[in-house]
Amino acid sequence: MKVDTMRRIDYYFGVPLCFLGSLLQKILSIFFKKSNEPPRNVLFIELSEMGSAILVDPAMKKLKKILLPAGGNIHFAIFKKNKPSLELLKTVDDEKIYTIREDNIFNFIIDALKFFIWTRKKKIDSVIDLELFSRFTALLTAFSGARYKVGFHAYYNEGLYRGGFLTHKVLYNPHIHIAKNFIALVNALLSEKKEIPYSKTMISDKEITLAKVEYSTAEKKSVMDIICSCADKFRPNIHKIILVNPNASELLIQRRWPPEYFTKLIKMILTQCSGAFVFITGDSREREEAEILRKNVAQERCINFAGRVTLAQLPILYSISEFMVSNDSGPPHFASVTNMHTYVIFGPETPDLYGSLGRSTPIYAGLACSPCVSAANHRKTACRDNVCLQVIKPEKVFEIIKKELEKINA
Repeated sequence: MKVDTMRRIDYYFGVPLCFLGSLLQKILSIFFKKSNEPPRNVLFIELSEMGSAILVDPAMKKLKKILLPAGGNIHFAIFKKNKPSLELLKTVDDEKIYTIREDNIFNFIIDALKFFIWTRKKKIDSVIDLELFSRFTALLTAFSGARYKVGFHAYYNEGLYRGGFLTHKVLYNPHIHIAKNFIALVNALLSEKKEIPYSKTMISDKEITLAKVEYSTAEKKSVMDIICSCADKFRPNIHKIILVNPNASELLIQRRWPPEYFTKLIKMILTQCSGAFVFITGDSREREEAEILRKNVAQERCINFAGRVTLAQLPILYSISEFMVSNDSGPPHFASVTNMHTYVIFGPETPDLYGSLGRSTPIYAGLACSPCVSAANHRKTACRDNVCLQVIKPEKVFEIIKKELEKINA
């Protein structure tokens, strides 16, 4: 389904269902006794954002460390197309992941109904709703059968109406990184006393560091073989790999830096650095767009690499590459589990909240209107002219990455 279609369904069906569901839950609560048993089987819900599966990892690892000794475990619900992003760090076992198909409305409804059977089969006693922009996940949380329901609550702030289902209402803080907000949800679930609002805890930068993933020589060689098959003149012992990711998800197309800027930047890189090849990355659906960019660059050391490796192989690609220039999208988050440096161009969103947790340099103009999307507007902006990205010229980005090119030339 298209993003706007999903937003309309979420609004026109989500608001009345959240209202009616909240009334029903209040009535039912009269007849059921509250339990004080500690959480054992905890479900995280984050459907639509691939990058969030990486950003929530510190929170999941913190909770998992506490649950495992007590015989508990963590589970996850996510859109089927985004599941590979969750598998990169392998924090959640495959049999504990529930996927929902969003390709059409019928599959969507069927999987949503099956979800309520699955949560009871898995004996889910706690749900942590990571979403800021969806009433659908609020409904999944509400009728999951869990005793404890944790999520973000607007209180007196602006934000979506998502009903009154939560047992642990956490105040979303728009002034700290989203990864810290996710840890605040875990802290709320673990809190031994009731708080209004949750979570009155301090979260340090050390708590949101990601462990680096190491890859074997054989794994690196398998990806290098794919690279060599796509670039006849590439020599691993001579040339270096520079990655460019010009795409951003359909959720917010305003995050895309102008294609002509990428064209100019790639030409500048190849002119400055004769020992480098630029590989344009993306998934198979973005290959046609990447091919247009390659043709516009019109240099043999610029390669259309979109769709050539799987998502699981991306971190391996990153581990053998020098650096990446990217729009604000999933790949910089996937790269955060490696030591590769990323340079990420921001506009409608701010790196203060959504920056990569790895070796990353945000490039951000900080216009008066930026960031223009937030938890208060369903991540939907009226902007149709992303000047916040257009003012970041290729020359500026080139100056920022120039030190990386000098290392290659040395």
